[in-house]
Amino acid sequence: MCRWLAYSGTPIRLEELLYKPQYSLIDQSLHSRLGVETTNGDGFGVGWYPVDGPPAPALFRGTGPAWNDANLREIAGSISSPLFLAHIRASTGTAVQQTNCHPFRHENWLWVHNGSIREFSTLKRDLMLAVDPRLYPSLAGSTDSEVMFHLALTYGLRDRPVAAVERMAGLVESVGRAHGVADPLQMTVATTDGDRIWCFRYSSEGHSRSLYFSTETTALQALYPENRQLRALSEETRLVVSEPLGDLEGAWQPVPESSYGVIQKGADEMGRFTPAAP
Repeated sequence: MCRWLAYSGTPIRLEELLYKPQYSLIDQSLHSRLGVETTNGDGFGVGWYPVDGPPAPALFRGTGPAWNDANLREIAGSISSPLFLAHIRASTGTAVQQTNCHPFRHENWLWVHNGSIREFSTLKRDLMLAVDPRLYPSLAGSTDSEVMFHLALTYGLRDRPVAAVERMAGLVESVGRAHGVADPLQMTVATTDGDRIWCFRYSSEGHSRSLYFSTETTALQALYPENRQLRALSEETRLVVSEPLGDLEGAWQPVPESSYGVIQKGADEMGRFTPAAP
């Protein structure tokens, strides 16, 4: 499995979340506390949107362990962004290659996933045939995660993100049942268009991988008025993480089972996630 984080808010350097927290994403690549695997060393990636620039996101991905990649350390200390997704990978069976590293990108959209499609090799043909032929040429790797992304795009991710991901999940479960695969889908997902971030926690067995969101910034600032890092953040700043980045009491809330959330300007949203017929 994998670990990921999604950030939206006051522009910050990537290193502030990738390296500096007590349980940073880089620390989790070696010492994950809540993941299926303790070590996540099968590649990494970060996608970010420039503070002042085109809406299309930039990507930096590598196939080695995140903890010893000098280039990642270099750019993380130099790049600031108001919105980014970062991911460290533990392969569930597909090759360790750059095209299999998250985030996946299509136009202005990014996608990261933790989990798997059980017996993906058995279900892969049927799932791939459901991808819109116009999107098929942009499938570059061999992972279930990238196929999930392209199925969501096929079902209207750009217009109705929650409904599209629900249809994607419904197809995976339908194809799984047809092939006799029990509990085929395990996922926490983050996807963004550069303006809003949608996050999902769901599994066919009802026991999904860990996922947390940060407490509202204003509430944390009231709890910890002397914390200079918190004072520097806007009230719109939010984080969603596979596991907490530190032990600050009250800072992290678990995402409920079978739910989705939307990080956006103004009030965020949370609702029930239910797979739907494709």
